[in-house]
Amino acid sequence: MQVTETSAEGLKREFKILLAAKDIDEKMAGRLQELGSQVKVPGFRPGKVPLPVLKQRFGKSVMGEVLERAVNDSSSQAMTERGLRPALQPKIEITAFDEGKDLEYTLAVELLPEIEPTDFAALELERYVIEVEDSAVEETLRDLGSARKETKPLDKPRPAVSGDVLVIDFKGTVGGETYPGMEAEDHHLELGSSRFIEGFEEQLIGAKIGDTPTVKVTFPEAYANDRLAGKEAEFAVTVKDILESAPVEINDQLAVALGETDLESLKGKIRERIAGEYKDFARMRMKRQLLDRLAETHDFPVPEGMVDAEFESIWRQIEEDRKQDKLDPDDAAKSDDELKEDYRVIAERRVRLGLLISEVGRRNNIEVTQEEANKALLQEAQRHRGHEREVFEFYQRTPEAMANLRAPIFEDKVVDFIVDLAKVTERSMTLEELRVESEAEAAGGAAGEAGAKKSSAKKSAAKKPAAKKAAAKKSAAKKPAGKKTS
Repeated sequence: MQVTETSAEGLKREFKILLAAKDIDEKMAGRLQELGSQVKVPGFRPGKVPLPVLKQRFGKSVMGEVLERAVNDSSSQAMTERGLRPALQPKIEITAFDEGKDLEYTLAVELLPEIEPTDFAALELERYVIEVEDSAVEETLRDLGSARKETKPLDKPRPAVSGDVLVIDFKGTVGGETYPGMEAEDHHLELGSSRFIEGFEEQLIGAKIGDTPTVKVTFPEAYANDRLAGKEAEFAVTVKDILESAPVEINDQLAVALGETDLESLKGKIRERIAGEYKDFARMRMKRQLLDRLAETHDFPVPEGMVDAEFESIWRQIEEDRKQDKLDPDDAAKSDDELKEDYRVIAERRVRLGLLISEVGRRNNIEVTQEEANKALLQEAQRHRGHEREVFEFYQRTPEAMANLRAPIFEDKVVDFIVDLAKVTERSMTLEELRVESEAEAAGGAAGEAGAKKSSAKKSAAKKPAAKKAAAKKSAAKKPAGKKTS
């Protein structure tokens, strides 16, 4: 095998590789003999078929396979001998070959850069310790009470308002004909719950006990019952009673209903959950801070092909957001050329950070264990209730999907490794102080990947505290239990 380097520019290399005809012939003969021991040829015993006969019968069909194997083996050998680490699949083009003659082909490959990580002990990071204020716990308790409403008869007669529960009899007709499911007695309907056909509940607002309104609605075109889809209907309604809703009292009884022993125990669980949410957010914020520091302290060349692939992925999402009218207002005001310039910078940053994290993990033998991968797969399957088996089978037969499942775990493990080496100081603050600080950072275009694109910084920094607060409330509204960090 003769290997000649024909081009070396940045991370790109090109080679001309020549494989002697005799080497191809040897590989061809070896493959034919292997085949001869497996096939039946009339007039010959298995394994005793002469090579010329095998070549005559199977030569053309085997040649492609032999050439593919020869090219793959020789290109891999050429890169290994030179210590080259390809960033992407090499591009191979056969330039000359005829039976009995040398094989020539070109090999174009883009290499991974040489990366020298900075001294992580010199990095300075800040970890926020966000205080869980009593007001946050009380607000979550109020939300829990509102979510578990109780109803009671009106103290004084009045017209129905949104949020009231009406006890009604109703009977509906379409074109004078009644269909199954269009009538009921003593039905409890909460006004504003959107449980009935659009427009039904709204027409009962203002009704009084004893009223017999006629409600006119139109069934949706996509209604499940084809005979009713798109049809106009009339419902004769009798309002038998009006019940007003009120949040349940925040007491030990509520705590027991939610699986706790008393109110103080419930408050403790809520505080624990909110603290967990705040901790997750603080970690995410410190991770962004770390990625900014890494981006500032590392400036090695990145493979153009990897940047192209990352940019194309981003741009597909941009176009999808545009179709759904979800494009960020700052982006919507820009031309495609301006957007492509912005997101090309982001794509390059992502690739550079990804390569750096991969290199740090490689040097320090950081790996995702099978147990960690299985745990992530189980969590993914649980997100698709009723389809767990299909999810498991999909990941088992799709290595790329499994790799995507492992990637964030690997990244978090490398981030934790770096944080353990860095100088980390803690700063206590309230959620409101964090919100004010985040908005100030956003106004200055600071932080995160948005260091390359201010609008992204504004979105992520301004929204995160409120989002996490809402998430804390939502999770606390469920039955209290130990929270697993992601």
